[in-house]
Amino acid sequence: MSGTPRDDDRAVTGPTARRLRALLAREQSGRRLPSLVAGVVRDDALVWTGEYGAGTGTVPPSPDLQYRIGSITKTMTAALVMQLRDEGLLDLADPLSAHLPGVGYADRTIRSLLTHSSGMQSEPAGSWWERSPGVPFEELAAGIDEKRAAHPVGATYHYTNLAFGLLGELVARHRGGSWWDAVRQRLLEPLGMTRTTYLPLPPAATGYSVHHFAGTLTAEPAHDAGAMAPAGQVWSTVADLAVWARFLRDGAPGVLAPATVQEMTTPQSGSAAEGLAGAYGLGLRLVPGGSGTLFGHTGSMPGFLAGLLVDRPRRTAAVVLANATTGLRCEGLPVDLLDTLEELEPRLPVPWEAVPAVSAQAEEILGVWHWGNTALGFSWTGTDVVVSSLTDGRVSYRFVPDGDGFVGTVGYHHGERLHVVRNDDGSVNHLVCATFVYTRTPYDPAAPIPGGHPQP
Repeated sequence: MSGTPRDDDRAVTGPTARRLRALLAREQSGRRLPSLVAGVVRDDALVWTGEYGAGTGTVPPSPDLQYRIGSITKTMTAALVMQLRDEGLLDLADPLSAHLPGVGYADRTIRSLLTHSSGMQSEPAGSWWERSPGVPFEELAAGIDEKRAAHPVGATYHYTNLAFGLLGELVARHRGGSWWDAVRQRLLEPLGMTRTTYLPLPPAATGYSVHHFAGTLTAEPAHDAGAMAPAGQVWSTVADLAVWARFLRDGAPGVLAPATVQEMTTPQSGSAAEGLAGAYGLGLRLVPGGSGTLFGHTGSMPGFLAGLLVDRPRRTAAVVLANATTGLRCEGLPVDLLDTLEELEPRLPVPWEAVPAVSAQAEEILGVWHWGNTALGFSWTGTDVVVSSLTDGRVSYRFVPDGDGFVGTVGYHHGERLHVVRNDDGSVNHLVCATFVYTRTPYDPAAPIPGGHPQP
């Protein structure tokens, strides 16, 4: 930004680092975690890392020490599915049968699997997959019994690991290799995530459970999850997950476009039990916090817990990893880290700069318009038209130029076209969007409903 020094990529200040480390210390000590590592991302840099507790079973904890990330793996599977969609190889409205013929839940759409709204049961048949050696996909598919469905399709959000086992196989068949081949070749290598692996690559932490009364440690199993790997297999580090967080925020050339990763963060499903405390997008968990809504995922596998949350408007993210079966606040601690960063080192708004020019298309609709008697201001930002209340300044809608009209991006008119209706001489008579008519004067009789004066 011209005339403005850049300080966002520097490490956090000493007092901020101390507060962040204190959060880690209280979490590790109070919740009895053998070890805990964390990192905070701001803009394009990992600006702070911390660790507390030395019970890793190997070398001391560090940003480069691998931990198992559990269901954060699902965000990688979802990214691969969205790649296929963007390449035109599938549609999210496709039934599963179009890509996995003969597999159970064939009528469920790909979108419903990504958003945990398919209604299918949470876990596959057989022994607990997280604590058992994995099975090949054919055995996983043979055990599917649609009578075990927890809900009708679309009825509610219901988290299902099984769905992501199926999505991983869908990816594998389209790519002509294994699911992991696709993860490595199409995500990790382009992003430079060299410490994210299918099996642990030393140095890696040992996963433990903590005896509730004795305080002793028991090493947990770490099986290859087989066909269920797309739901929770992967091992990674704070440093690599910082790269992944930036990708989920901004996209990356040749991997996923910014518009696609933003689409993944649009709420798709929720439950009455959870209310507004959280929702699910396309493979991403959504929770309130920060600048409004944070997104990412949590993870758990025997001996490990993880959390990753991103605040897109503030361009920040937090990653936490622990080697314990229970105890870590996988969402709560990242929220606390991000809140503390914003409290102590608040993000500065982008400096206001004068708009160099206004397009003729936008210029003719700027100013005051009325919906009935209600006055609204139409202003130009340089990229879009902002419609705000003249009473309290609240933004009602935003529109971007599109062809000979505009398309809504925010508010009730999101996705709808705003048309400019002209008089015979070419001057503007009124604006209309989805039957809402906007006129220069209240109830302009020259315009259709709600133009003209209301009948007594």
